[in-house]
Amino acid sequence: MFIITIVSKIKDQSSTYAKFLNLVQAIRDLPAFPKLDPLEERLLNQLAGRWHAGARVTVLEAMQMSTDVSAATVHRRLKTLRQKGMLAVREHETDNRIRYLVATDLSTRYFARMGQCLDKALRDRSR
Repeated sequence: MFIITIVSKIKDQSSTYAKFLNLVQAIRDLPAFPKLDPLEERLLNQLAGRWHAGARVTVLEAMQMSTDVSAATVHRRLKTLRQKGMLAVREHETDNRIRYLVATDLSTRYFARMGQCLDKALRDRSR
């Protein structure tokens, strides 16, 4: 009986994750948000986690967040995310050599929609 319960729970969780992925794909296809390549999406998610924790992230720190990608590639993707309106750059208050990456209204709406996808997938699981 115990094993059946565990297997059932794993199937429920797997189904919830599949629903979440389907909902996320629907968000990706919306014209309200720019198309992101996988690296841009990963960088944005990493930044979201840091921002949510209250951290201020410099461009240099962001360039070092992905150890499997060159700093130059990350920098290019940060530029494209900025061009797409998904992040902005703000200068340090006293040292104009330091630039912080900040969320924009567009990226905040994007994160909110992703959160709604997760909520919906979890609600559907409990039915």
